[in-house]
Amino acid sequence: MHIFLAFSPYFLQDQPRELQVERQNATEFILLGLLNHSKVHMFFLALILLAFITAVSGNALLIFLIQVTPSLHTPMYFFLSQLAFMDICPSLFIIPKMSVDFLIPGNTISVAGCGTQVFLMLTTGVGECLLLPVMSYDRYVAICKPLQYPVLLSRRVCLRLTAAIWICVCINALIHTMYAMHLPYCGSKYIDHFFCEVPALLKLSCSDTSTYESLVFVNSTIVLFIPFSIILASYIYILSTVLKMKSTTGQQKALATCSSHLTVVCMFYGAAMFTYMKPNAYYSTWQEKIVSVFYSIITPVLNPIIYSLRNRDVLGALRRLVGKY
Repeated sequence: MHIFLAFSPYFLQDQPRELQVERQNATEFILLGLLNHSKVHMFFLALILLAFITAVSGNALLIFLIQVTPSLHTPMYFFLSQLAFMDICPSLFIIPKMSVDFLIPGNTISVAGCGTQVFLMLTTGVGECLLLPVMSYDRYVAICKPLQYPVLLSRRVCLRLTAAIWICVCINALIHTMYAMHLPYCGSKYIDHFFCEVPALLKLSCSDTSTYESLVFVNSTIVLFIPFSIILASYIYILSTVLKMKSTTGQQKALATCSSHLTVVCMFYGAAMFTYMKPNAYYSTWQEKIVSVFYSIITPVLNPIIYSLRNRDVLGALRRLVGKY
């Protein structure tokens, strides 16, 4: 999850002719997957499929409710609908492929399919990294500066923020996908992961990627650490305002909401930082796969529950919808 690397393809050096030929002949990779073929792992596959159904249905329902309920046409729920869409995408393009690979021997994925996974994962992953601080700023303005809320977060401002996020993440993802897919893979074609991801692909390349890896670290620090700091600062201001409330019940509700939000945020950013910011010498494929589960499978399940289904307005809209039909 990294950005501002428009110049990264220029770090590719001219490769010997034999490496170029072998790279051109690479038409597919083999994903080693997350699970082994055992009864215990069949149980884990069932849990993952349950998580897949929960994530897709929960986030799709949230988007639908926000679209059809006029009272939910506010900046907070507009950003929530964007978050829900970003959560649906990883579930759709990772879990079905992983399940098929588990049930049917082969586990092959074409270079085009691998590039598609890299692009979509970077787009939604970096997009969520940039969207979460915007959502925390929305809550900060709503609680700490309510009188300025209609001006600071008008419809035009929300649309511009969202458009800027999508444009940045798409450009970023395209650059890194092109770089990763044009590396010479002259060794093993086995990707020890359950989906295509840049760190796993770099391990297969026979070219020197140390300069690119250093840039990935620096830019991942910007994309992950700065947004995470903004979120923490926003919630510190929110908590300081909440603690000044005279209502004990209001304080408890606000503290419970903030703690649940921060739990999911820390899980998402912590897993992403572990994957993209740790030194290359400490790379472990097993740890990498386990950590990836948190931001690719678990977080999309928790977000609609934490952010919305515990929300009184969303539950009220759901009851009215059920009562109507």
